[in-house]
Amino acid sequence: MKSKILIIGLPLYIVQLVLVYFITANILLSQNNHSENKSERREEVKSEALNSDNNNEEKKSEQSEKKEQAKSSGKSVGEFLFTLDDVICNPAESNGKVLVLTSIGFDMNNAESKKIMEEKTVILKDVVISSIARKTVSELNNVAKRDSLKAQIVQNIESKIPNVKINDLYFSKFIIQ
Repeated sequence: MKSKILIIGLPLYIVQLVLVYFITANILLSQNNHSENKSERREEVKSEALNSDNNNEEKKSEQSEKKEQAKSSGKSVGEFLFTLDDVICNPAESNGKVLVLTSIGFDMNNAESKKIMEEKTVILKDVVISSIARKTVSELNNVAKRDSLKAQIVQNIESKIPNVKINDLYFSKFIIQ
């Protein structure tokens, strides 16, 4: 009877010890990485806050300039609207487990800019995907940061296609799943 306990019980006990070791090691490692990520994110948030304060002032002046240009040209908002439908991508640090589905409307300055945008749809999709893919899920969920995402997309498009002027950008669909 004692030999059966040793033959069966001892290996089971050893297997349990090994499992407990690996489970606790993984938990401790993930907690350590999580705490390191939190401290890195705190530093990033602080630097982003400093940068966003400076950028907010610049954005406000740019937006007021755009509004003045729209008023001076006599064109109404949405007169030259180009839409980019159903762009799907994975945000940063999601390991492919999270998808973002978005549709975007671009309010163009004139008909010529709208025509150029229609011809360069592939470049637009690439810019939108790369801009969204740089953001984490928490950044994309934050509605306040969505305006900075809009400004970033507009800036990236205008740098890739210099003869296009975008008045504004509208998200007609923004789904994170």
